[in-house]
Amino acid sequence: MRLLILVSLALTAWLSVASPSHALEAVEVPASSDAIDLTRAVELYPNSGPSLQVSTAPGADGIVRRIEVNSLDDANSSWAVFALSNPGDEQIDRLIVAPFFQLVGSRLVWPDLGSSRIASITPSQGIAPERQSSQEADVFLVTLDPGAVVTYVVELRSPSLPQIRLWEPDVYKDTVNAYTLYRGIILGISGLLALFLTILFVVKGTIMFPATAVLAWSVLSYLTIDFGFWNKVLQITPGDEQLYRACAEVGLAASLIIFLYAYLNLNRWHIRYSHLALATLILVLGLLGVAVWDPSVAAGIARISLGIIGVLGFAVIATLAVQGYDRAIMLVPTWVLLLAWLTGAAMTVTGVLANDIVQPALAGGLVLVVLLIGFTVMQHAFAGGAIAQGLISDVERRALAFTGSGDIVWDWDIDRDRISTGHEVEDLLGLKPGVLEGPARDWLDVIHPQDRDTFRSTLDAVIDLRRGRVSQAFRLRSEDGHYRWFRLRARPIVGSDGEVIRCVGSLLDITEQKVTEERLLHDAVHDNLTGLPNRELFMDRLSAALARSRAEGLGRPSVIVFDLDRFKQVNDSIGLSAGDSILLTIARRVSRQLKPQDALMRLGSDTYALVLLSEQSADRIAAFADAVRRAVRSPITFGEQEVFLTASVGIAIPDSNPVESDELLRQADMAMNHAKRMGGDRVEVFRPTLQTTGSNRMELEADLRKALQTDGISVHFQPIVRLADRSIAGFEVLARWNHPKRGPISPSEFIPIAEQSGLINELGLFVLDRGARQLSEWQAAYRLPVPLFVSVNISSLQLLRHDLINDVKSVLSRSSLAPGTLKLELTESVVMANPEYSARMLERLRHLGAGLSLDDFGTGYSSLSYLQRFRFDTIKVDQSFVRPNGRSARPVILRSIVALGHDLGMQVVAEGAESESDALELHQLGCEFAQGFLFGQPMEAPEAGKMLDAEMETLRN
Repeated sequence: MRLLILVSLALTAWLSVASPSHALEAVEVPASSDAIDLTRAVELYPNSGPSLQVSTAPGADGIVRRIEVNSLDDANSSWAVFALSNPGDEQIDRLIVAPFFQLVGSRLVWPDLGSSRIASITPSQGIAPERQSSQEADVFLVTLDPGAVVTYVVELRSPSLPQIRLWEPDVYKDTVNAYTLYRGIILGISGLLALFLTILFVVKGTIMFPATAVLAWSVLSYLTIDFGFWNKVLQITPGDEQLYRACAEVGLAASLIIFLYAYLNLNRWHIRYSHLALATLILVLGLLGVAVWDPSVAAGIARISLGIIGVLGFAVIATLAVQGYDRAIMLVPTWVLLLAWLTGAAMTVTGVLANDIVQPALAGGLVLVVLLIGFTVMQHAFAGGAIAQGLISDVERRALAFTGSGDIVWDWDIDRDRISTGHEVEDLLGLKPGVLEGPARDWLDVIHPQDRDTFRSTLDAVIDLRRGRVSQAFRLRSEDGHYRWFRLRARPIVGSDGEVIRCVGSLLDITEQKVTEERLLHDAVHDNLTGLPNRELFMDRLSAALARSRAEGLGRPSVIVFDLDRFKQVNDSIGLSAGDSILLTIARRVSRQLKPQDALMRLGSDTYALVLLSEQSADRIAAFADAVRRAVRSPITFGEQEVFLTASVGIAIPDSNPVESDELLRQADMAMNHAKRMGGDRVEVFRPTLQTTGSNRMELEADLRKALQTDGISVHFQPIVRLADRSIAGFEVLARWNHPKRGPISPSEFIPIAEQSGLINELGLFVLDRGARQLSEWQAAYRLPVPLFVSVNISSLQLLRHDLINDVKSVLSRSSLAPGTLKLELTESVVMANPEYSARMLERLRHLGAGLSLDDFGTGYSSLSYLQRFRFDTIKVDQSFVRPNGRSARPVILRSIVALGHDLGMQVVAEGAESESDALELHQLGCEFAQGFLFGQPMEAPEAGKMLDAEMETLRN
């Protein structure tokens, strides 16, 4: 055993001697070399512990030795190792230099802001290197004996060592002196520039000068930090200036924002530019706080911000320069130079440019940029003459103000009776030169006849009174016969004898202003879409017609109000622009039937009203209203699509008793609402019994609220049958109300009341809960191969409530149901009312285990895009496609809907099957389910249970 150990030790020693390729490679140091870059020859050992064992470079005898070096502070230190050899026969002295900060390769994100790199250097032999005093680098003096090969173990203060060089001492001293001189020149120029711009700010005082001075002082501060000047002034520990360097870079970015905003005077264009600049400046200055926490993070963000500011600033400058803004044009060359400087700086910090002169060159380039900016600003400071300096008299200031206003000079020499306006007015009117240069009476030929007397009397009054001002608007005729509006403002000038000798003022073309006023007046009393009178103008005309009728005893005005039925569904399906075209078409059709004494207006979105004076007898008024109804019924064609609309028409005919205009309109509106409640597409004449409708509606709402509290609402079930074997697949749950006094009330009557009063949520939850409970009982009692399902209608108000998810969850938790058998039916218009919200709600309902059914398919949007977006289990084909309507395209459409549903993986239920032929046709088309009076009307739960019992008996037999 001992023999094996000795053999292994000998073998290890032999390998260490025979394999020098694994040892360090020594860098030869000729006596004639000025500087040697050791960066690539150094082996780094980051975070290698409190001590390091390394193999030395092979000595003159070729032997590789092992040495161990302990850390000075016993920390988890980083280490670097390199070796030097002296091939000469003389002893040489060299300086090992590791700079604290190098801009080259310092990185854009989380940059290296510099620090003391070397804590100590331990040689494998000879005299230990001696640290030299320096504010910019770790400098150690080493001595190499003739023929010596020395391995140096360097304890690092940071995990990285960006650069380490070996300098000849005199050469290094000369290099430092040269850079010191260059830095002194750069600092001197920068300091003088900052001081000069500050003095300029004190002299001129405009905002661009302090902004430029701030930029110059920021550059000076950055250079003093970069050159190590503050290290001497503030006695900063060498390598600990990261905070100051980060703050200097943040200040550089912030000052650039301030200068750009102030110089371009961005606040003159819009207040949002001020808000944007202020917000950006606050964010950049906020990096000063980040610098206290982590200077590297703050400096990285500042460097990125500086680049973004440079690019965005150039975009703003270029945009304003294209618009002809002088300041922006003058700044373009300087900003191009700044972008070039930013590009060079980015290439330097990323290591693309790696050269000893890059960092000093960038410092000089930055000063050059600020110098050019200073010249640009000074050009504004000293450009211009007396006007620019504000050295003008009050008369000159008034003349300049008048010239700047762009008004035309109007001068009337009263003694010679001659008006002078130059050629501007004649050019505007297209008149020959000199037409308006002459006596005042010549103007009467081109002034509008309605304005002549006012013009003449105004001028006469000024002459007679010898005081006052002329302020008059009048129209002048152009060569083509059109008139343009002008406003004359003038005042008389009295001579020494107290008489008016001249009348001088300005003439301004206000045609566009007048046209705008007329348009505003028109729009104030007319509908923007149709151009018809609006409610205010309509009521004024109706009041005038009633007053004339009472005064003269003839021509009683009747009021007709008509509303388009189902216009919202049509508008949702074909789009808003097509809906607007429909409203315009209806307005034109009805307008053609009116006589000059009649008036039509648009009362609301799809509601119109008209004052009828051309017809007086009741039967003729009714015939006219029916003609309006028929005009609306005519199909409207959009491309290859025809739209069919109907109208509910209400008539109010005043009797012998006096009636106000608003009351007459209210009566016609009540008659129209009654026609709509009766199914629409009809004409109704107001009668006193209709006045109780409003109160009945409130009573009905109160009764509905009471019925929900006392179980006055019942739930009925309409069977849904499988067409393959005519077995019951499920039921649709329907709400029914048997009023204690009025008897059965149609859902079409109480459902809208529930929606308007907010009771629809309570009613929907009631139907959902009763349907789920009954389904749970049926599924427990009837063990069918495929579980029964129920479908419950969900209104738009329920879908938009956040509580719908909790309601469905609580209903499902109270009832033991097979997954997907509680189906929620939603119409296309309900889903598309808010697509984004609906998509989220439907997805959450699906995760709860509820089935989703699309009701009344084909009557709304019918768009493939929403079918792909909303995942429904079932689509229900509207009964209008099931019932024969005499149109040859119905079977084709029905077949396409069924095929579409199957291709999308959905089951298809057809509504409205009322005959065996309907059921047979649906089965042949591939429709799985159908419901309708053929298979059963809505019934109560016991009757539905009897149908299920009969079916179970059939299955047993």
